Amino acid sequence: YLIDKSDKYDSRDVERLQQDDKWIENYLIWRHDVVDDTLKMIHESFQWRKEYTVNDLTESVLPKWLFENGSLFLHGYDKEGYKLFWFRVKHHIRDPKQQLEKKKLVAFWLEHYAKRDHGKPLTVVFDMAETGISHIDLDFVRFIVNCFTDYYPNFLTKIVIFEMPWIMNAAFKIVKGWLGPEAISMLKFTNKSDVQEYINGEYLPPHMGGTDSFKYSYPPLVDDDFQTPLCENGPITSEDEPESKEEIDADTKETGELNEEQNLNQKKMNSIEQISKSEETDKTEIKPKNAKKALTTFKGPLLHISPAEELYFGSKETGEKKCLIVLTNVTKNIVAFKVRTTAPEKYRVKPSNSSCEPGTSLDIIVSLHGGFAASLQDRFLIMAAEMDQSSGAGVPELTQFWKEVPRTKVMEHRLRCHVIESSKPSSLTLKENAFNIPAKTNEDLHIQVIVYSFVLSRLQEQIDRCLWFQQLSVVLSLLSVTVVAFCFYL
Repeated sequence: YLIDKSDKYDSRDVERLQQDDKWIENYLIWRHDVVDDTLKMIHESFQWRKEYTVNDLTESVLPKWLFENGSLFLHGYDKEGYKLFWFRVKHHIRDPKQQLEKKKLVAFWLEHYAKRDHGKPLTVVFDMAETGISHIDLDFVRFIVNCFTDYYPNFLTKIVIFEMPWIMNAAFKIVKGWLGPEAISMLKFTNKSDVQEYINGEYLPPHMGGTDSFKYSYPPLVDDDFQTPLCENGPITSEDEPESKEEIDADTKETGELNEEQNLNQKKMNSIEQISKSEETDKTEIKPKNAKKALTTFKGPLLHISPAEELYFGSKETGEKKCLIVLTNVTKNIVAFKVRTTAPEKYRVKPSNSSCEPGTSLDIIVSLHGGFAASLQDRFLIMAAEMDQSSGAGVPELTQFWKEVPRTKVMEHRLRCHVIESSKPSSLTLKENAFNIPAKTNEDLHIQVIVYSFVLSRLQEQIDRCLWFQQLSVVLSLLSVTVVAFCFYL
């Protein structure tokens, strides 16, 4: 293909194909590891990419009204954590003169997302509420479907179609004819009563039965709605630290009482000593366990980021609420960074706005706040940019730096959340909870044994007494029956 038709491909795509194993793998997966079919798909998609100048599609190239129209945009996540690609059909009017530009808008969004999130799959939502005959555009629908089946391999998870009007039933029978059996299985026809089987209400607008208050507007481009997490520049308080003066005083008083008790009870049983030591060891290992360094690393031009893709939080049962992000500066300059999240009310990040010296590593602690639980839909964005050596790295300098730095010089990397379900048996949990009981001295244990023995002896007496009364009642009952029978006989 390259020898015969190299003039039909963009050289940037050919170069990427020779370097990006993940891209090739996606083509192979989508074509079931059949090499000839895979090569044919690559050939057709490369021709399409050059025809539509996909690598050069930017906001400045496309008409502004296309973005302002609001018919296509990325926003929110489905229940499986996949990004939602919205097609608001009511904002689309069939017009052959604008068709090419609208198709380029689809290509722009898909390429924009593919480069940003490294080709993670999408869920397409056709919102067909309030649509009629004037909105039916089979050519445009076919183009969107072809983008996923022919040009962007392994990029589609499902197509959620919301409230398709009956007038479009015939049209979608034609659409099904364009799809293979696997793609047809991805079609999910929904209405207000069952759409939440696939998408949570927090990412559904009110007309779809959800609570998402998001209103599309442009500019800027609709993105993940990343916001600054809690305690960006101030001190951070973890879940196990006191947050008020009253709590500090209470903790001090409790510590004093514990110290007094320890002074009175200096002798410990050997077995209890071992348990206490093991408990202390476990406590010291909790933080590294919950905030462990991941084995995977994303190697960016400015920072290496570990983990590469996911932050692992525990469920409510496991109670693991902290994760560690490790940043390594691989440049010869100071690198400023910021951490943002799609759920700022849930997370605290320390530090979330700082800088990293050349050749050094820095740990960022991400912790869940209060009673919140991590969700698959939560995302984190790490932004980084090089600073001049002469620039300061204080809060005022960083604030000014982020106002002035061009977006083209900012490295961005996204992390998603992963929730680990509890795998501990209940017996182990009980055993661990039992370790929280204060250790007792030999004297205390001796007194306990005496008390238990006394209680058992009294209990045995009561049981014996009850048995004696039961036996007496049986004898009296038999005696009364004998007297009645004797009287009857007389």
